[in-house]
Amino acid sequence: MPVLSTYDRYQRIAPLYDLLDLPFEYGRYRKIRPQLFQGLSGRILDAGVGTGRNISFYPPEAHVVGIDLSPAMLARASRRASRLGRVVELLQMDITRLEMPDQSYDAVVASFLFCVLPEQLQLPALREIERVLKPGGTLRLIEYVRPQGMLRSVLASFWAPWMAWAYGAGFDRRTEQHVSKSGLELLDSRFVVDDLIKLMSLRKPHTRG
Repeated sequence: MPVLSTYDRYQRIAPLYDLLDLPFEYGRYRKIRPQLFQGLSGRILDAGVGTGRNISFYPPEAHVVGIDLSPAMLARASRRASRLGRVVELLQMDITRLEMPDQSYDAVVASFLFCVLPEQLQLPALREIERVLKPGGTLRLIEYVRPQGMLRSVLASFWAPWMAWAYGAGFDRRTEQHVSKSGLELLDSRFVVDDLIKLMSLRKPHTRG
């Protein structure tokens, strides 16, 4: 069986993505998505916007740009934005190669993006986000991690092959360990769903003179 690229995988799964994700979206995700945007304003980048599940929670006065690698996922995000009456700029782009000016965003959010990125792309992605954030800007991540409890660890091992095949996702990404080399500061890291999903808050330091 050929190994699909991230682009091919999400082009393939886009028509079914919301249906496959529906139990998790309404069982877990919709309760925690608002925390991504608490206190944020100005120009916000939604990295890995997918089918636009975050759009309902965008701050009303913010200017939001959503990026994704997959045109098929972006098309669904565009339709969702239209249904919700929201104006969102949607662009096809790779998080590790952002075609955007330095210091152009007040905040960046990403939901379940870094658990999809292979280990070797974690630091490049964080560094690109650091580059486009303004000094003092915020990065917020919601990500799956490997649970420590016996039962959930067994269940995670059971689900891991499916997640890898369908989404290219894994429980073992070491995102937090790369922060110190990215130029960002980790402000907070806490579980928001059992010991399975974490919300991480990071900041780009102000320029020191």
